[in-house]
Amino acid sequence: MNKHNGLLSIPEASALIESGHFMSIAGDEAALRQLPPGHWIGGSIPYFMSREGGVTTQDSVYVQLIDCFAQPPRLSLRAGDELPAICRDAPDNGYTLLIIPAFSEAHRLFAENAPNYDEMYMKPLVGWIAGVHLDELGSRKPLVVLGETLEFSDDKAAVIDVALPDHRYAQVEIANPFRASPAPSIRFPTSGFSASTCEIDGQTHNFAEFLAAQQVDTRLPLVADYCGALINVSIRHIDRENGQVDFYAPVFAGTEYRMASPLADYVRAFEAALPSGFDQPEFACNCVLNFLYSELEGKKAGNIGGPMTFGEIGYQLLNQTMAVLTIGG
Repeated sequence: MNKHNGLLSIPEASALIESGHFMSIAGDEAALRQLPPGHWIGGSIPYFMSREGGVTTQDSVYVQLIDCFAQPPRLSLRAGDELPAICRDAPDNGYTLLIIPAFSEAHRLFAENAPNYDEMYMKPLVGWIAGVHLDELGSRKPLVVLGETLEFSDDKAAVIDVALPDHRYAQVEIANPFRASPAPSIRFPTSGFSASTCEIDGQTHNFAEFLAAQQVDTRLPLVADYCGALINVSIRHIDRENGQVDFYAPVFAGTEYRMASPLADYVRAFEAALPSGFDQPEFACNCVLNFLYSELEGKKAGNIGGPMTFGEIGYQLLNQTMAVLTIGG
């Protein structure tokens, strides 16, 4: 872990930028706008896991340095229709760090289509979804920024492509404390960020009515098994009047989902799910829903810090999961 990684004041972060470091930065929009131009990309969020524990602040920024590379990393802003080439255009040996503003067209396109991108899962891709303070939902838009030009965008993705030396390699891992409950099996007829009809153990139901009738704790996500990796989809809103459920990530047609089992002790469950063998990776992020539902303000959940985001990227879009990137070799 680089000693400079972590939650920093605006002057501390500015000094690192002006010294020429490459980095990703998370912070409230007002804080990001105080930073000087340089080799960085950023995204808006005021929630963090720091060395001292969970914290909400609009006055500091979370810095994660990029200090292992074979040649200077490439920084860019890319529109949603440019994202299908993100892995194909990535370095042959290296990784890509991606930040996308929540609720944007780029967010939707990536979430629904990333698993089918060219060379996806062949080149490490990690990142997060930018957000805002939850009190400002609807009144402010999540933003990303390209530090080299200080261009802010609410509809493009901020990207860093990092080529590594031949003897080094990048690895993306996820830590998911949730496990699927034994039953029932849930399948949806269409893919998307919302659903009405579903099949519950093979029988057609309205999903909103099912959740209400079963008194399901909607702080728990849906869980699907993707070739051994457990992927969560978090419930955003239940509209019983219109019989619709909205999600923070898309469900995929035909995939089997189950509700997650309750966690008796979130912090212990999360610590048990963390990858072993390192203290702080090159990059990490976690989910703001974990921060809120588990009341992590002022609490530590393992030793890994980073922004608490509106979605995590470990190749595809994730919810209520920690995404980490390590450099080996």
